[in-house]
Amino acid sequence: MKREARTAYLFASPWFVGFALFLAYPLGASLYYSFCDYSVLRPPVWIGFLNFRNLAGDEVFWTSLRNTAVYAAMAIPLGMLTALSLALLLNTRVRGMTVYRTIFFLPSLVPTIPLAVLWLWVFNGEHGILNFALEYAPAALILALPTLVGVVVAGTLLSRGRTVAGNVAVAAAVVIAAASAWLAFGPPDWMQRLHGVIRLPTPNWLSDTAWSKPALALMALWGAGNAMVIYLAGLQDVPTEMYEAAELDGAGWWARTRNVTVPFVSPVILFNGIMSIIGALQVFAEPYVMFPGGSPARSTYFYTMYLFDNAFIYHKMGYACAMGWIMFLIILCLTMLALRLSERHVHYQGG
Repeated sequence: MKREARTAYLFASPWFVGFALFLAYPLGASLYYSFCDYSVLRPPVWIGFLNFRNLAGDEVFWTSLRNTAVYAAMAIPLGMLTALSLALLLNTRVRGMTVYRTIFFLPSLVPTIPLAVLWLWVFNGEHGILNFALEYAPAALILALPTLVGVVVAGTLLSRGRTVAGNVAVAAAVVIAAASAWLAFGPPDWMQRLHGVIRLPTPNWLSDTAWSKPALALMALWGAGNAMVIYLAGLQDVPTEMYEAAELDGAGWWARTRNVTVPFVSPVILFNGIMSIIGALQVFAEPYVMFPGGSPARSTYFYTMYLFDNAFIYHKMGYACAMGWIMFLIILCLTMLALRLSERHVHYQGG
């Protein structure tokens, strides 16, 4: 038995060594340095809680913390809702669904730096594709109306028992006829006047303090594929007999989603929520590349950016370590709060 134990410890020793060198020691060292005046270039000097007292009176610290909280309040619910909506949409048995899931997941694999450079172009106030889409969205909506009418009419006709080929032919004929008539006679005068009145805002995403954080929250949706895959895994575990029973009771799609789907995937929602909190509070690379120095007017100067500057620009490593431990305590408290609030709303199968 002792020999087997020694063999087990021998095979597990690489993990213990890695844990000690790359996790336990850095954590212990950062905790010690948070109570020291330390700049890496000279030995640490013990100063007690002075770093934490200085943080309490640091206006930049509070500004960065406030910016991070505002960003998290926008990015977390938006990202979770988008990922769950995509998962519900892709949790259907349709030919080629694996391809669609792959398409929605692939954007989350793009490296952060090239992604930030891409979104710099998307958010460009003069030549960006986002403002271009917002500027011409009313016109596009007006031009889409005949197609929408054609689809509705075609959908009505499709329910009359024709063959698949006949259904496709009817749908195509209705849509083409409606679009052709629209192009031939043009939109009514009132729609043209409406297009002149309806104007969506085309903000300067990169230079307006009111839109800089919403821009980053929109950009975060690019990585919704990670959470979407986790939601899909949870949706696959929902018993089909529960949906069948709900349908027999006359429940529609929304009732089934609210009363069957959401309760069964609530543990997954909780997990993704906690991971979203951690990720949003630690956002760094995107704003660091897109908004140098937290521009404009430090509206995007997030907590991790100030921590990085203290550690590697100002050479105040002890101060940065104190900031790191404060962020750890914030995340720990929010996680415990989420777990506590979830006791009445999260349902585990067999629990």
